[in-house]
Amino acid sequence: MKLTWVEDPNGPKAHRIILPQDKRIHDDNPEIEELAVVASPLAIAELAHNIQSLLGGQDIQFDLKILDLTECREFQLKVLVAEYAVPRGYVTTYGRIAHHLGIHGGARAVGGALSSNPFPLVIPCHRAIRSNGQLGGFQGGVRMKESLLRMEGVLFQADRKVIMDNVYY
Repeated sequence: MKLTWVEDPNGPKAHRIILPQDKRIHDDNPEIEELAVVASPLAIAELAHNIQSLLGGQDIQFDLKILDLTECREFQLKVLVAEYAVPRGYVTTYGRIAHHLGIHGGARAVGGALSSNPFPLVIPCHRAIRSNGQLGGFQGGVRMKESLLRMEGVLFQADRKVIMDNVYY
């Protein structure tokens, strides 16, 4: 996993979290080399530590103020904020987020906005699933999505569909 950051007048901000299985990232991507920094500010080091703690099973509450959301379009930002609100141990569906945002038939648009979430794990897009309980996609791969949900206490049927007991929105 890689965490890139930028300087902001209000302090450093996370620019992107890149999961190991993210198929959109290639070795020849200049963004990764350009932003790779050996020493990072304390706030970024703390964010990286908190992400590792989350992956280790701890319930971590992230603050959106550490994220550089300036490159997100208005619709994507609304979707990301809605997804950020989904609590640990719950799932939601792409359609439920669309309905919450007042967008009739917007499940695919929500899925598209989440598929390019620049901050997976901090904005827990792994908690969004298909309406039939199937996992759908995830930048870190479906296996990682399932592992994260199981770690958070989400239950699954034998066919690996989510048991829809704790659904948000």
